[in-house]
Amino acid sequence: MNCIFCDIINKKSDAEVLFENEKVISFLDIRPVNYGHTLVIPKTHYENFLSLPEDELSELIKVTKDISGAIINSLNPEGFNIVTNNGIAAGQSVFHFHFHIIPRFKDDDFRFRPKLKEYNIGLMREYADKIRASVTV
Repeated sequence: MNCIFCDIINKKSDAEVLFENEKVISFLDIRPVNYGHTLVIPKTHYENFLSLPEDELSELIKVTKDISGAIINSLNPEGFNIVTNNGIAAGQSVFHFHFHIIPRFKDDDFRFRPKLKEYNIGLMREYADKIRASVTV
């Protein structure tokens, strides 16, 4: 397996590391949306959000929250996005699970512009029924 994030974790590739502990590492994205765009990843390789064990997720969320606060305190953005892409269709390009923390500014010209859909009569319930049938919690 060739994974750039695993290479960063194993010190085979350089990165501007912001935080590291035994389970999580955080570093600046090499191709940022805005300066300060940060990645937070588990040190164990998991391909996507669904493969990440819950005990790893809690530590990842804690670090993501702390790094988000550090970005707000140090860079003074007007907001921030926390994003994860899962699968090619969602824009995932490195198949090692990660959160993006993107500092946002009113004039940064980065916009989510989805083409929103509308449910036809009964279609919303049909989709809800399909999803509810697969919920396991």
